[in-house]
Amino acid sequence: MIATRFETERLLLLPLRVEYAAEMVAVLGDPGLYTFTGGEPPTLEALTARYERQVAGPGRPGESWLNWVIRSRADGTLAGYVQATVTGDGAEIAWVLGTRTQGRGYAREAAVGLVGWLREHQVERVVAHVHPEHAKSAAVAAAAGLSRTTQVDDGEELWVLEAEQARS
Repeated sequence: MIATRFETERLLLLPLRVEYAAEMVAVLGDPGLYTFTGGEPPTLEALTARYERQVAGPGRPGESWLNWVIRSRADGTLAGYVQATVTGDGAEIAWVLGTRTQGRGYAREAAVGLVGWLREHQVERVVAHVHPEHAKSAAVAAAAGLSRTTQVDDGEELWVLEAEQARS
């Protein structure tokens, strides 16, 4: 499976390219962005290397790494990214919005668009890992149609959308 461009009302979701690192390093540069995920802002060199690995893919049969940057249609700037690791008919997804674009509904819009794109490409099960204290991320998961489960992985709650849920 290969990431292809898709659009939402206010966003362009563009397949990741290494060249985006130069603009994304500023988007990901606020230390406050890592409150729930841990880590720290990447350097340009580290982000470029990460994007090179992500664009190359996992190198394992049956697994796809799909990564998109989120571009605002209003001003043309990059706002964050969404990603999906697809194995068989299931995907684990994530979204990250830079702090300057948070609070505009972009994360919700991008996550809803991502889940729709995955469903159009025959992905039957979508999973997101959400920190239990990250209410805004939980709201994004719910808006994308995922339901909180009682499962916890590495301290994060699993939110799931099964094919049956998507059809009802």
